[in-house]
Amino acid sequence: MDITRRQVLWAGGALGTATLLTACSGGDDTSSKAGGGGKPRKGGTLRVGALGRASAITRDPHGTQANESDYLIIALVYDTLTAPGAKDNTAARLAASWKPSADLKTWRFKIAEGAEFHDGTPVTADDVVWSLKRLRGTPSGASRLPGIKAENIKAEGKDTVVLVSDYANAELPLLTRLSTFVLKKDTKEKDLGKAPGTGPFKLDWFRSGNARLVRNDKWHGGEVLLDAIEVKIFESPQAMSNALLAGQIDLASNVGAVAARTAEKRSDIQVVRRPDDMAMPIIMRAGDGPFADPKVREALRLAVDRKAMVKQVLSGYGTVGNDIMGTGDPAYESGIPQRARDLAKAKSLLKEADFDTSKTYKLMTTEDVPGLAESATLFASQVREAGVKVQVVKQESATFYDKTWLKADLYTTYWGTNDSVLFFASKTMESKSAQNEAAWKSKEFDAAYREAIGGKDAAARAKALKKVQQIQHDDSGYLLWGVAEGIDLAAAPVHGLPKLPGYGRVQLERAWLAR
Repeated sequence: MDITRRQVLWAGGALGTATLLTACSGGDDTSSKAGGGGKPRKGGTLRVGALGRASAITRDPHGTQANESDYLIIALVYDTLTAPGAKDNTAARLAASWKPSADLKTWRFKIAEGAEFHDGTPVTADDVVWSLKRLRGTPSGASRLPGIKAENIKAEGKDTVVLVSDYANAELPLLTRLSTFVLKKDTKEKDLGKAPGTGPFKLDWFRSGNARLVRNDKWHGGEVLLDAIEVKIFESPQAMSNALLAGQIDLASNVGAVAARTAEKRSDIQVVRRPDDMAMPIIMRAGDGPFADPKVREALRLAVDRKAMVKQVLSGYGTVGNDIMGTGDPAYESGIPQRARDLAKAKSLLKEADFDTSKTYKLMTTEDVPGLAESATLFASQVREAGVKVQVVKQESATFYDKTWLKADLYTTYWGTNDSVLFFASKTMESKSAQNEAAWKSKEFDAAYREAIGGKDAAARAKALKKVQQIQHDDSGYLLWGVAEGIDLAAAPVHGLPKLPGYGRVQLERAWLAR
């Protein structure tokens, strides 16, 4: 998992623009009732399984976390400025409130009253500024804080941080949800692994990807009930779900559909389903190459049997996609007609485009998340019926992101942040975006995006947001066949689990145990 993708991977965002334009306060109830009712109890240790590989472990909160286990630990020890929310898709965290200037370029974030590091030191604006500048200075800093230069991150007094964007940005608070972890000013590199955070849990110990975290009784965000959380790293969803079923852990995060089917037969196991969790689109390079012709891209979209993909790849734990990223956004445009399979039209478009059907095209994929490689295989089988020959090539994750991602003509990808249309527009589709996955450029799209994210009139922004989605649906390099539900398995005594999609699942501070 690359945190720049899966965070902004896992966690989501349709904070409506109108909501973002007002000062915001936290308090979202993200509790799940999957574990039944009852009065929350204090105490106990929650044993959590999370995916990861020993070779990819990192302790740097501003680094690239390839392991979900690392991100889980970091997100419980350190606070970001904002966080994924349930009522609005951006909720308060270390920042208690935020407010924009009239031109939507300058945002002021006010630090939560009483926030302090685990060693008792009060959090200051200087700590936040130092942390954000450090984040901005990482190789992925420009995409994590888009439009924010380091020199435009400043303290205003002891409790306010000012961010000045290069352009009007109504969605800026949303972009601070996932990677703006705050450390103490001047934390040395050698101390990153044990640096105190401000989060709901304090690090007790860390060993080879496993960790024990203990409750922060002084957390500014409210009472934490669990005494401790123990995180255990697993290299496969199967091993993790087996551990859950055997009673070795209490919570298995993001185990996938196969494990869910098995667990549904057990009365002592909860299956927690989180809709709109992960998008797994197929990327068709639009900038050049065999899929540059819009007719070819449209043909491939029409060649796919989306319902069959959801049924077979996701075992029904998901929804059909309509080639628009950000399906969990409250502003998602459901009025655009659902694209359906039409092999005759697909063949006609390929002929019009003079597409070479004698060649075999490589579809690059990984096995990073359950179902990803399977989706590639089924896609290849389906488009063959339209006359397109596709060879699926599996790569190891590191090789994929080094050699294939952003470069290949045809590849699978996945995003766990699926609650904001404008997030994807900003990150992966605007012509100048650093992570433009399909090398797709559209002046019309760029203009609509700028109006949607920075226009002063709310009605005009809403209209532009619809246009953003229509253009994406019609012309982009995305083939979004379906969106997977997030599936967590939990033992019966576990209560208060988050039900947010994506990275929102790491918000375990309200969890409690009935035992």
